[in-house]
Amino acid sequence: MATFLYRVGRLAFRRRWYVALVWAAVLAAVGLGSLKAPAAGDEGFSMPGIESQKAFDLMEQRFPGATADTATARVVFIAPSGEKVTAAGNRKAVENTVAELGDGPQVASAVDPFRAKTVSEDGRTAFATVTYKVGANDLTDAGRGHLERTLDQARDSGLTIEAGGTALAAEGGPGGAAEVIGVAIAAVVLLVTFGSLAAAGLPLLTAVVGVGVSMATILALSSALGLSTTTGTLAMMLGLAVGIDYALFVVSRYREERAKGRTPQEATALAVGTAGSAVVFAGLTVVIALAGLAVVGIPMLTKMGLAAAGAVVVAVLIALTLVPALLGFWPNAVLTRRARRSGRIEESTEAGAGTRWARFVLRRPVPVLLLGVVGLGALALPAADLQLGMPGDEAKPVSTTERRAYDALADGFGPGFNGPLTVVVDAKGTADPKAAAGTIAKEIGGTEGVVSVSPARFNAAGDTAVFSAVPATAPTDEKTKDLVTTIRDERPGIESGTGATYEVTGTTAMNIDIAEKVQAALIPYLVVVVGLAIVLLLVVFRSLLVPLKAALGFLLSVLASLGAVVVVFQQGHGAELLGVEQTGPIMSLMPIFLVGIVFGLAMDYEVFLVSRMREAHVHGESPAQAVTSGFRHSARVVVAAALIMIAVFAGFIGESDSMIKMIGFGLASAVLLDAFVVRMAIVPAVLALLGDKAWWLPRWLDRALPRVDVEGEALSRPEPEPAADRARDLEPART
Repeated sequence: MATFLYRVGRLAFRRRWYVALVWAAVLAAVGLGSLKAPAAGDEGFSMPGIESQKAFDLMEQRFPGATADTATARVVFIAPSGEKVTAAGNRKAVENTVAELGDGPQVASAVDPFRAKTVSEDGRTAFATVTYKVGANDLTDAGRGHLERTLDQARDSGLTIEAGGTALAAEGGPGGAAEVIGVAIAAVVLLVTFGSLAAAGLPLLTAVVGVGVSMATILALSSALGLSTTTGTLAMMLGLAVGIDYALFVVSRYREERAKGRTPQEATALAVGTAGSAVVFAGLTVVIALAGLAVVGIPMLTKMGLAAAGAVVVAVLIALTLVPALLGFWPNAVLTRRARRSGRIEESTEAGAGTRWARFVLRRPVPVLLLGVVGLGALALPAADLQLGMPGDEAKPVSTTERRAYDALADGFGPGFNGPLTVVVDAKGTADPKAAAGTIAKEIGGTEGVVSVSPARFNAAGDTAVFSAVPATAPTDEKTKDLVTTIRDERPGIESGTGATYEVTGTTAMNIDIAEKVQAALIPYLVVVVGLAIVLLLVVFRSLLVPLKAALGFLLSVLASLGAVVVVFQQGHGAELLGVEQTGPIMSLMPIFLVGIVFGLAMDYEVFLVSRMREAHVHGESPAQAVTSGFRHSARVVVAAALIMIAVFAGFIGESDSMIKMIGFGLASAVLLDAFVVRMAIVPAVLALLGDKAWWLPRWLDRALPRVDVEGEALSRPEPEPAADRARDLEPART
């Protein structure tokens, strides 16, 4: 591996014009393809294998044209204090508003609250439901704009008018202030790390090129593969982060080789052969983690994982080819200002902060290990109380109309009104479908915890009915989850008496089912991802204990970060500091996202840090000396890479959406704990205690594993350069 990548780096340096032109052509080609590709449609959300999804599928089959995922808006009308919406003036204002909403573009229907009898008992609150012909992602600006303008005009009547529903939720595509903040902080970190504008700018430039290629490819293939613009969000975030990191490691190793007196071409080739090998295997661990998202069984999540994995592959290829090509154009520009001015590149012999820290850990491995493990264990304890769900409008700030509409409906109709259960009755084959549906509705209506049941609505064939059951508790309340379980448990007895079958669905039931499926898939996902990564790390480090230590350290950091998320977003401690106005269950997909993304990034740091220790050990250093050497060469760069990741993820904490806050906080805290506690403290402490045993591998396993030479042992005696290349290297380098 190291020898092959050495040749790749040398070829890219020598043929830099060809490499640069090829990447420019690829970027132009996929960019043109993305411009000509048809716009991506509404991907929708599906979760095969759960009852809620089966019920949705049955509804779409038996009620043609009435898809379950069309956009809706629930407009809430609240009369002034001491008045009722049924008063003549208020009623006229409501009816005029509903009529105007019904004339909007893409609107299928707008139901008058007085005809639908959706007025609260005290007469102060009423709501109208606006249904659209398309999904929320396919709603045009004209359709959404008409809704907002109509509501603004209606507020002049004196009524308080709020609105919620999917029609108001504009789809968030990739890109935004969070990414800009992350890039800006990354630039500062790189500048401080390298002390050179060119060295700081090169990783940013190549990362942007890689993200451009990845995003343009996703857009070009979106229509053919059924991707939506949200699919690229994860690809952009990870592509940017790992793109900077991978280029950072190659450039750092290049500067190190130049300090040893290597010529620019030889330094570039060695950098790609050694650091590039670590990049390849680090990238593979990230790809494994992202592709493993397919285990969960959510098509949208699988597509997001594969798209992000593709972006990581592009970042690896950029680091192995475009980075050495750019080093060929400006071989001295990435060096420090002092080296460029003096013309002398000297390797520092002073012990840096990384060396001093490594020596400290080597002297006190047991206290450092105990402190790190106990600290992470204490942070992980709240994760035992983890409650999964899908926060809705109740988690949004009170400054949004969606949150105010949610609160108004809860006050006027009860907390469970915001999350009604939809019951689909399949009476096909029964003698009297209407009687069967009526019996089922009566039985469910009599269940403890159900406030009301709506009249059943039949399809044209008369063999399928749909009705709503309103719980007494809020959608995210544990009692609502228990109610759904109770209704489903009562099914055998009810179905045997009627001959008809029924299924429970709706947004609330769907969220409950998703949480249960994700929770059940978490362990298999961990087994698959961690198992494959351990095998990969066995090949990289040729050690039995180092991969196991890496996996256990990762589990500690992930559980600790999950515990921190529970403390803030579920229990509410410190929530106000982050602008979280409403606590509740943790987003269902959060643990999967956290495990997948952080595992890949944690293995990045593991490979880069420990591979330098392995390299030093292979070249004859003692275990303790190897740990110190690894920190001397890699600690500063790993710290810079971690700070960049934390900056990118922490930028999302400032967003108004609580789910985005949660993702940003979780990922930032996980990287912080994994990089600075696990990799920088626990790893050297464990290696210090293990000594030579850390690199032990059974002979039979040593013979079975392929040799990839990540540490670059074969490069200690590199093949001689051709005379022409040697002469070219001796020429004055351009800056």
